[in-house]
Amino acid sequence: MNILQVCPFNYGEVGGVSMHVKSISERLAKRHNVTVYATNPNMKYPRHEVINGVKVERFKCYSPSDSYFLSWEMLLRLCKTECEIVHAHCYHALPMHFSTLAKCDKFIVTTHFHGVGHTPFRESLFRLFKPFGKRTLMKADKIIAVSEYEKSILCRWFGLKPDRIVVIPNGVNLSEFSGLKRQNHNYKSILYVGYLSSFKGPQYLVEVLPKLAKNVVLEIVGSGPLRPYLERRARELKVYDRVKFYQGLPRGELLQKFLDADVFVLLSRYEAYSLVVAEALAAGTPCIVADTSALSEWVDDESCFGVGLPIDLNEVAKIIRYVLDSGVDRRNMKKWIGTKILDWNEVADRLESIYLH
Repeated sequence: MNILQVCPFNYGEVGGVSMHVKSISERLAKRHNVTVYATNPNMKYPRHEVINGVKVERFKCYSPSDSYFLSWEMLLRLCKTECEIVHAHCYHALPMHFSTLAKCDKFIVTTHFHGVGHTPFRESLFRLFKPFGKRTLMKADKIIAVSEYEKSILCRWFGLKPDRIVVIPNGVNLSEFSGLKRQNHNYKSILYVGYLSSFKGPQYLVEVLPKLAKNVVLEIVGSGPLRPYLERRARELKVYDRVKFYQGLPRGELLQKFLDADVFVLLSRYEAYSLVVAEALAAGTPCIVADTSALSEWVDDESCFGVGLPIDLNEVAKIIRYVLDSGVDRRNMKKWIGTKILDWNEVADRLESIYLH
């Protein structure tokens, strides 16, 4: 089959949708002809490239504050595209909606839908855009959600019939964790991995540090507009020496961070699944999450603990202390594998079945 994957972000970036597209494309490329259309906001990467058997074509785009990803180049290219399968990703960016212009036998979308804009201005645009977004979804032969939560809000928001939506969770490359060994350290570590934006909640972790023992260290992996504020706030709270920032870590070093952390924390307001929580649990690391959106599906009070909204720092501190001091059995994390945590090979196989039938 000739398969086109449409990704609103740069192909292969660490995190979320980009990692999703890369992971499924490279596996499908072993059996099919796979092309990815992606954006290239800063023109840092080649226009054309072949990566692990996947043909990648990148397009200039306008993406203020890493949003919308408007690319006239991609739109024009899609108008001339013909293939058997078009699989477009991410409702919250324009390329998924442009993808309806391509000629294909089957049009698939994976929405990664949050049901909300992440700022008041974006929320206004989000609501205005709803009729156009629904038109894209109605043209899809199949809609894929990455969690039951996402499926439920798609049905509620757009009045879709549940049988039009298939839930296929994000995957984890489980083989990456084999052979890795946890390294001991003389401090307790809280790990955050993700985009540094206020809706993701890393600011709460800096704020809570003064309430924790002095041997507790916060490790933040990621980039984003909130970093200067996080650094400034850490200095104001006199905990800057207990906060470590990392950006652009090689994959092996990132996996080791997941494995070595004493607890992983994500206090995000909106998630359709959360790949980083899945990877932390796959590494055997207990998690603390905001008990909201799809994050609530992880909360079991054995491997993953929930914090109610609005975030209360005293509650966060209490739960962190409990996890750090109680020695949570890391074997509890493994129960998710094969149910809510799939290997990427399984995800690719399920997608291939949808393409073929």
